[in-house]
Parts: sequence; C-alpha cells; structure tokens
Amino acid sequence: MEIITVVPFLTMGEAKKVLIVFAHQSSGSFNAAAKSAAVEVLAAQGCTVEVSDLYAMNFKAAATAEDIKGDVKDAEHFRYQEETRLAWEEGRLAEDITAEQTKLSEADLVIFQFPMYWFSVPAIMKGWIDRVLTCGFAFTKEKRYSQGLLKEKKAMLSFTTGSLESMFSSTGMNGDMNVTLWPIQNGILHYCGFQVLPPQVFWAPSCASPEARTAMLEGWRSRLQGLLEEKPLSFISLDCFDPKSFQLTPDVQEKHASQEFGLTVGIHLGKPLPPQNQMKAGC
Repeated sequence: MEIITVVPFLTMGEAKKVLIVFAHQSSGSFNAAAKSAAVEVLAAQGCTVEVSDLYAMNFKAAATAEDIKGDVKDAEHFRYQEETRLAWEEGRLAEDITAEQTKLSEADLVIFQFPMYWFSVPAIMKGWIDRVLTCGFAFTKEKRYSQGLLKEKKAMLSFTTGSLESMFSSTGMNGDMNVTLWPIQNGILHYCGFQVLPPQVFWAPSCASPEARTAMLEGWRSRLQGLLEEKPLSFISLDCFDPKSFQLTPDVQEKHASQEFGLTVGIHLGKPLPPQNQMKAGC
C-alpha cells in the first residue's frame, strides 16, 4: 500500500494532552475566540490543554546562533540545522526552545491557531517551527515523513483567512487552498512524522456578519467534540520511494499509471490533482 497506515491515536480512558500554538496579538480576535473554544471544549473532555501564546511570550522568531549555549562547531561557516542538532544532543539549546520541545514531547495533539499571512503562517509561528522542530528532535535524514520522529502525535492547522472561500478554489483568484496548504501540511508537519488532521478553516470571518461568526465558532465547537478520534489526511509512505534516487519506485508508478488523479497534491504523477487532498481525510 502506498498510503501510510494510521497508528491508533488514543484509546478510551487514556489521559490526552493537547498543545495549542497560538499566534495572534489581540485577545479580542476571532483567532483568540477559536483558541478559547478549543481550550474549553477539550478540557471539558478531560484533556490537559496547554497554550503557547507566542506574542504574549514575545517568542523569538529568528533562528540564529543565539539559540545555542556555548561555542558552535563552525563559527566561520555557521549551519543552523547541523549546529542545533549537535546542541540538542548535548543539551545546549536555548531555554525557550527546550521549554517548547518539552511541551511538544508531552502532547498527543498539537493545534496551530493563527491568521493566514501571505498564504502561510505568521512570522512568529514560522520562527517557532524553525527553532523548535530541530533536527534530531523532530526529524533526521533517515527519520522523516512517514518515519518522522513525531509520528506518534497528531497535528492540525486551525486558521482564519482574509479572503472568501470562493477565492481559494481551483478557479478562484487565490488558487486552490489544497495547493496552498501542501507546503505546510506536507513539508512541515508530515515531514516531521505528524499524523495531520484535516485543517479547520475559518473563511474570512472579518467579512462575515456577527451571526455567521458565531456559527463558525459553533461549528468548531461541534468538531472539537470528536476531534481526537478523527482520521488524518493521506500521505505517501516513505517506503514507496527509492532510497537512492528519492523517486517513486517503478511498481508504485506503474500501479497508478491508469488512475484518473495523482496520488497527492504534490506527488501527482503529472495527473489532475486529487480533489480535497489537503482538506479532507481519505482524499
């Protein structure tokens, strides 16, 4: 099979720990309301919920040599990934990084709550990703994608857009949201091994009526009731690729040669993109 096998997430009765990585400067924002709804509903289900409020924490976004205690291996030709991997192994990462790694290590589910900026995450959240998901802790060259070091955990994006849903369609001026999400959900979350739940997209709440915004939050609250049992999105298993060429193996390519759609948004075999591949489980 080309699609990774879903690892059972949590059985009934087990304590569940959720980390919400939150990036919005205003406590009166829709994002703040979505974050608070998640805290309330998940806590009511018995989850332990922790929030990393990045702006309130004044979280450092830039990935620099300051993230390493003591001397670096090669100051003249500083390479962040290699240096932080070594620092992680030796316990020499900055305290703010290790604090977030501890939270992440203990979490069963991570929710990234943010307003979409420039078709991606805000800079402060990208800084969290750059600095916290270090090589050695979240992935290695050998342990990535379906074999990533965080493969026992689930993660999801929950975000607001400034544009209407119709604008993020295959015929809309912003393009298909599935394409927009591929670099984040595959290139970051799945790369580290996360089982990626379908995203929660709040379409242009700033343009919506108060009643519509209330309905969006109620829909989120309803989804949160069963969130921990949801199935993740489908990605291609690492063993479907040749370890030397990093290409899909011939047998996998042959098997799907006659299929109407490609395998995923990114690995599409030159075929039409599979509909909703980055938006709904099982696509």
